[in-house]
Amino acid sequence: MAKFIKRKRENYLRDRAKRFCHIKFYRQKIIGCYIVDFVCLSHKLIIELDGSQHLEQEDYDKQRTLFLNQQGFDVLRFWNKDVHLELDRVLDTIFYKLHQPSL
Repeated sequence: MAKFIKRKRENYLRDRAKRFCHIKFYRQKIIGCYIVDFVCLSHKLIIELDGSQHLEQEDYDKQRTLFLNQQGFDVLRFWNKDVHLELDRVLDTIFYKLHQPSL
């Protein structure tokens, strides 16, 4: 049963990531020399879903995020376990970021 729920949540996020709040997202898009998990070009927002391997590559992730910020993108990072256990919170965070007023 747990595997079924995990698969269902992954499919839900993958399907919702294509269009969330009527805003288009692309999956696994190349930006510079990096492949990002999800990107909304119109809002310059990147969403990264990180697994445990990211615990060992913190410096690489910081360098990558700095590059993406320099290209004008905001980067939101979520742990995979948060997507599985707290999907509503993750989606709320993305929603609020998309609807922040521009400075």
